[in-house]
Parts: sequence; structure tokens; C-alpha cells
Amino acid sequence: MDTLPLARRAAGDTELMARAGNIRLVCFDVDGTLTDGRLTLDADGRETKSFHVHDGQGIVLLRQCGIEVAFVTARRSEVAERRARELGVRCHIGVKDKLACVRALCAELGIGLDAVCFMGDDLPDLPAMRAVGLSATPGNAHDLTAAAAELRTAAKAGKGAARELCDLLLAAQGRIDDPLPPAARGEVS
Repeated sequence: MDTLPLARRAAGDTELMARAGNIRLVCFDVDGTLTDGRLTLDADGRETKSFHVHDGQGIVLLRQCGIEVAFVTARRSEVAERRARELGVRCHIGVKDKLACVRALCAELGIGLDAVCFMGDDLPDLPAMRAVGLSATPGNAHDLTAAAAELRTAAKAGKGAARELCDLLLAAQGRIDDPLPPAARGEVS
């Protein structure tokens, strides 16, 4: 697998970058996509998960540039709901039919499936991934899911994979520098 960040690897693919430029909604599976997939339960049965701050920053940048974000996960998880609240994104937990959920989001937002990117890691994600305008997986996704995806990150799940996708989408839309403060863009105030 190519270890260059996704945006650099995809930059020469004009058709893919054009589709990425059309994305208005990004849906992320949670376990095995935004987290490393491990489920940790404490002695009282409370679940813990680890999320990478780089992924969270990428999601915030998408939102600042007007791209909607949603978590779409089969597992019921208060931890996922809390993380979604922190990031200000939609959260759909306990979803048995992820494609139906994505279609409902499209109807609510007034967009087509071609304006959606779905990032997942395993077999339950495939129907949604196959139906949307752009599909992605973390670098360590299940082989069948990775084979069906158009994009595969160099980073593993829960370790910056979502950020790679976010950076690609922002680059494709010419918005990679928009959320940065003027000094970070090289502007003098």
C-alpha cells in the first residue's frame, strides 16, 4: 500500500478529484473507522473508545467549510454520541440499514447520493459505500470492504484515517486553507 497521504496520491486523478469536489455530506462508521475497532469495557460494563484528535480536527474543518458530517454506526454507543456532540455532527447509532439512513439524510439535506462520501471498514458498510458518490476505507479495513472502496487511506482506523479523507475532500474543493488563521496561510495582517 502506498504510504503517501491520500490527497497527494489522488491529486492526479481528475475524475476522482471532481467527484470529491462534489461531496456535501460525509458519513463515517465509528468502530473500526473513527476508532481502532477495539471495544473496552470497565468493571461496571461502561464502554470506552479512543478517538484521534487529528480525525476530529479534520471533521471540524469539513464543517467549517460547509460540508455536513454524520456518524452512522450499527452499535449503540453513548461514547459515539458524546464524541458527535463535541464535534457538532449528526449521530445515528444502532443503525441496522446504513444505506437507508444515508438516503434519509440525503432527503433531509436535499442532495443526491452522488454528493455523499461514506467511510467504513467492514461488511455492514458495503451497501452504503456502493451507493454513494465516493467511498473510502481506513488502511486496515477488512479486505472485502477495502476492495470495494475507491479510496484507501495510508493511516489505520482511529489513527488519522478520517483526517486523510477530510484533507482530500478539502483539497478537491479548493478549501484546504480556508479554515486556517491568516498567519498559518502565510498572510501578514
